[in-house]
Amino acid sequence: MLENDKRYGRKYGLWIFALLLLLVNIFLFRLDWQNSHRGLTFAMLDVGQGDALFIESPTGTQIMFDAGPARKVLGPLAQVMSPFDKSIDVLVITNPDADHVGGFLDILKNYKVGAVFEPGTLTDSKIYQNFKNEIAKQNIPNILARRGMKLDMGGGAFIDILFPDRDVVAWTTNDGSVVARLTYGQTSVMLTGDSTMKTERIILSENSLTQLKSTILKVGHHGSRTSTSGEFVKAVSPQYALISDGKDNKYGHPHEETLDTLSQFGAKIFRTDLFGSIIMKCDTMEKCVPLEI
Repeated sequence: MLENDKRYGRKYGLWIFALLLLLVNIFLFRLDWQNSHRGLTFAMLDVGQGDALFIESPTGTQIMFDAGPARKVLGPLAQVMSPFDKSIDVLVITNPDADHVGGFLDILKNYKVGAVFEPGTLTDSKIYQNFKNEIAKQNIPNILARRGMKLDMGGGAFIDILFPDRDVVAWTTNDGSVVARLTYGQTSVMLTGDSTMKTERIILSENSLTQLKSTILKVGHHGSRTSTSGEFVKAVSPQYALISDGKDNKYGHPHEETLDTLSQFGAKIFRTDLFGSIIMKCDTMEKCVPLEI
């Protein structure tokens, strides 16, 4: 009798385990279905004091602009990527400083990456060298980003590289930052990395107002006073300004001068230190401005 009870208990336990496994699979499938959004997704991930931008086109092409400091990006990235998705098409390094590239090593360990774009500026930091070594080890194409390149993400989403327009190997990492513009229908996002006012002046001289005007400005260098000149904000004319900065960071970002400039031109400001990750989803090619925070 006791042996029969044991067999019954084991059988009953297996049924319970199987049921729980089924429920977990249903939950994960539902989560995957929810994450399989096929409009445009643009997200400024909360990685503390750093930059990490995730973009997914309506056809599922995914691009990361920077990945923040080490051990910060994977959690926020899970907010916008399916747990079953283990590949990212392109990584763009706007500059090789640790607060931009540190998280890329975490990504390379967890995702298959198709290609890497970078500006060509240099640093001797161990984090950047380890990242470059891992790219070579995985045989990932490493491409210099240059003005005039257009990345077709599919579904009507494009990224135009505006800078660098020249060899920036001898430039400071901030001056040589990659600057690009994401366009999807009537919605556009100016992506500035840590670009400085020096970079902004070059971009202003080489592009028309039509090429610069954007719905959203990703504010340069975490809101530092070294970026975001009045002339540049006037040309971009953003409705929304997004700042990636760490709470109570030691640099005092964003600086009051930058906030004043953005407010002067009527931009509504969102900051990761106040709101966490900032996610925009566009279901159509009409202008989409709602931000999930």
